Amino acid sequence: MNIRRATLSEVKELQQISRETFYDTFSAANSKEDMEKYLRERLSLEVLSAELENSNSEFYFAEQDNKIIGYLKVNFGDAQTEKQEANALEIERIYVLKDFHGKHVGQLLYQKALGIAKEKNVAYVWLGVWEENHRAVAFYKKNGFTVFDKHTFTLGNDEQIDLMMKRQLT
Repeated sequence: MNIRRATLSEVKELQQISRETFYDTFSAANSKEDMEKYLRERLSLEVLSAELENSNSEFYFAEQDNKIIGYLKVNFGDAQTEKQEANALEIERIYVLKDFHGKHVGQLLYQKALGIAKEKNVAYVWLGVWEENHRAVAFYKKNGFTVFDKHTFTLGNDEQIDLMMKRQLT
Protein backbone atom coordinates (compact mmCIF):
# COMPACT_ATOMS: atom_id res chain seq x y z
CA MET A 1 0.00 0.00 0.00
CA ASN A 2 1.14 3.52 -0.81
CA ILE A 3 0.18 6.81 0.88
CA ARG A 4 0.78 9.96 -1.13
CA ARG A 5 -0.33 13.58 -1.18
CA ALA A 6 -3.33 14.35 -3.39
CA THR A 7 -3.09 17.21 -5.89
CA LEU A 8 -5.59 19.69 -7.28
CA SER A 9 -5.57 17.84 -10.61
CA GLU A 10 -7.08 14.85 -8.74
CA VAL A 11 -10.11 16.70 -7.38
CA LYS A 12 -12.54 14.40 -9.23
CA GLU A 13 -10.90 11.33 -7.70
CA LEU A 14 -11.07 13.01 -4.30
CA GLN A 15 -14.75 13.77 -4.79
CA GLN A 16 -15.47 10.17 -5.79
CA ILE A 17 -13.73 8.60 -2.77
CA SER A 18 -15.16 11.29 -0.46
CA ARG A 19 -18.74 10.75 -1.56
CA GLU A 20 -18.54 6.96 -1.61
CA THR A 21 -16.95 6.58 1.82
CA PHE A 22 -19.15 9.22 3.47
CA TYR A 23 -22.31 7.69 2.02
CA ASP A 24 -21.29 4.15 3.05
CA THR A 25 -20.43 5.31 6.56
CA PHE A 26 -23.47 7.46 7.34
CA SER A 27 -26.37 6.73 4.97
CA ALA A 28 -27.98 4.02 7.11
CA ALA A 29 -28.36 6.42 10.06
CA ASN A 30 -29.46 9.53 8.16
CA SER A 31 -32.24 10.57 5.81
CA LYS A 32 -31.77 10.36 2.06
CA GLU A 33 -32.46 14.11 1.77
CA ASP A 34 -29.84 15.07 4.37
CA MET A 35 -27.26 12.80 2.76
CA GLU A 36 -27.93 14.16 -0.72
CA LYS A 37 -27.70 17.75 0.50
CA TYR A 38 -24.39 17.11 2.29
CA LEU A 39 -22.85 15.28 -0.67
CA ARG A 40 -24.00 17.99 -3.09
CA GLU A 41 -22.99 21.01 -1.01
CA ARG A 42 -20.05 19.95 1.15
CA LEU A 43 -18.37 17.52 -1.26
CA SER A 44 -18.79 19.51 -4.47
CA LEU A 45 -15.88 19.95 -6.87
CA GLU A 46 -15.80 23.65 -5.98
CA VAL A 47 -15.58 23.06 -2.22
CA LEU A 48 -13.00 20.27 -2.56
CA SER A 49 -10.91 22.36 -4.98
CA ALA A 50 -10.85 25.24 -2.49
CA GLU A 51 -9.80 22.84 0.27
CA LEU A 52 -7.02 21.40 -1.91
CA GLU A 53 -5.80 24.93 -2.68
CA ASN A 54 -5.69 25.94 1.01
CA SER A 55 -2.04 25.89 2.10
CA ASN A 56 -3.13 24.96 5.65
CA SER A 57 -4.92 21.78 4.53
CA GLU A 58 -3.42 18.60 3.12
CA PHE A 59 -5.05 15.52 1.59
CA TYR A 60 -3.40 12.11 1.27
CA PHE A 61 -4.61 9.10 -0.72
CA ALA A 62 -4.09 5.51 0.38
CA GLU A 63 -3.62 3.37 -2.73
CA GLN A 64 -3.38 -0.31 -3.39
CA ASP A 65 -2.66 -1.62 -6.89
CA ASN A 66 -3.08 1.95 -8.25
CA LYS A 67 -6.61 2.17 -6.79
CA ILE A 68 -7.52 4.82 -4.23
CA ILE A 69 -8.89 2.94 -1.21
CA GLY A 70 -8.99 5.69 1.39
CA TYR A 71 -7.92 9.21 2.24
CA LEU A 72 -6.81 11.55 4.99
CA LYS A 73 -7.38 15.29 5.40
CA VAL A 74 -5.44 17.32 7.98
CA ASN A 75 -5.72 21.02 8.82
CA PHE A 76 -3.51 23.47 10.68
CA GLY A 77 -3.75 27.14 11.54
CA ASP A 78 -6.86 28.90 10.29
CA ALA A 79 -7.99 25.89 8.23
CA GLN A 80 -9.01 24.04 11.40
CA THR A 81 -12.78 23.64 11.59
CA GLU A 82 -12.81 24.85 15.21
CA LYS A 83 -10.55 27.51 16.66
CA GLN A 84 -7.70 25.74 18.44
CA GLU A 85 -4.23 26.73 19.47
CA ALA A 86 -1.74 27.48 16.69
CA ASN A 87 0.33 24.46 17.69
CA ALA A 88 -2.45 21.94 17.01
CA LEU A 89 -3.24 19.76 14.01
CA GLU A 90 -6.77 18.66 13.14
CA ILE A 91 -7.49 15.32 11.56
CA GLU A 92 -10.65 16.32 9.72
CA ARG A 93 -11.18 13.12 7.75
CA ILE A 94 -9.96 9.54 7.66
CA TYR A 95 -12.19 7.53 5.35
CA VAL A 96 -11.62 4.07 3.92
CA LEU A 97 -13.64 2.09 1.37
CA LYS A 98 -15.78 -0.47 3.18
CA ASP A 99 -14.07 -3.39 1.40
CA PHE A 100 -10.85 -2.34 3.14
CA HIS A 101 -12.22 -1.93 6.68
CA GLY A 102 -10.27 -4.05 9.15
CA LYS A 103 -7.19 -4.11 6.90
CA HIS A 104 -5.24 -1.40 8.78
CA VAL A 105 -5.73 1.28 6.11
CA GLY A 106 -7.25 3.69 8.64
CA GLN A 107 -4.39 2.97 11.04
CA LEU A 108 -1.80 3.73 8.34
CA LEU A 109 -3.55 7.00 7.45
CA TYR A 110 -3.68 7.87 11.14
CA GLN A 111 0.06 7.14 11.42
CA LYS A 112 0.63 9.47 8.47
CA ALA A 113 -1.27 12.21 10.31
CA LEU A 114 0.87 11.65 13.41
CA GLY A 115 4.01 11.88 11.28
CA ILE A 116 2.86 15.21 9.85
CA ALA A 117 2.05 16.45 13.36
CA LYS A 118 5.53 15.52 14.56
CA GLU A 119 7.16 17.20 11.52
CA LYS A 120 5.22 20.37 12.33
CA ASN A 121 6.11 19.99 16.02
CA VAL A 122 2.53 20.48 17.25
CA ALA A 123 1.56 19.94 20.88
CA TYR A 124 -1.54 17.90 20.11
CA VAL A 125 -3.73 16.35 17.44
CA TRP A 126 -7.50 16.74 17.62
CA LEU A 127 -10.61 15.75 15.69
CA GLY A 128 -14.39 15.70 15.75
CA VAL A 129 -16.20 12.38 15.48
CA TRP A 130 -19.97 11.78 15.44
CA GLU A 131 -21.00 10.46 18.84
CA GLU A 132 -23.01 7.70 17.10
CA ASN A 133 -20.02 6.49 15.05
CA HIS A 134 -19.00 3.95 17.69
CA ARG A 135 -16.46 2.23 15.44
CA ALA A 136 -14.53 5.49 14.94
CA VAL A 137 -14.82 6.56 18.59
CA ALA A 138 -13.35 3.20 19.65
CA PHE A 139 -10.56 3.54 17.04
CA TYR A 140 -9.51 6.94 18.38
CA LYS A 141 -9.73 5.88 22.03
CA LYS A 142 -7.54 2.88 21.20
CA ASN A 143 -5.04 5.36 19.74
CA GLY A 144 -4.84 7.49 22.87
CA PHE A 145 -7.46 10.17 22.21
CA THR A 146 -9.68 11.53 24.98
CA VAL A 147 -12.87 13.59 24.74
CA PHE A 148 -12.38 17.27 25.61
CA ASP A 149 -15.53 18.94 24.26
CA LYS A 150 -18.49 18.60 21.88
CA HIS A 151 -19.62 20.57 18.85
CA THR A 152 -22.49 20.61 16.38
CA PHE A 153 -22.04 19.06 12.95
CA THR A 154 -24.76 19.81 10.41
CA LEU A 155 -25.54 17.01 7.99
CA GLY A 156 -28.04 18.35 5.48
CA ASN A 157 -30.66 19.90 7.75
CA ASP A 158 -29.89 17.68 10.76
CA GLU A 159 -27.78 19.02 13.60
CA GLN A 160 -25.73 16.23 15.17
CA ILE A 161 -23.26 16.12 18.04
CA ASP A 162 -19.58 15.43 17.42
CA LEU A 163 -17.26 14.47 20.23
CA MET A 164 -14.11 16.56 20.08
CA MET A 165 -11.16 14.33 20.95
CA LYS A 166 -7.47 15.06 21.31
CA ARG A 167 -4.16 13.35 21.85
CA GLN A 168 -1.26 15.20 23.42
CA LEU A 169 2.07 14.81 21.61
CA THR A 170 4.37 17.00 23.73
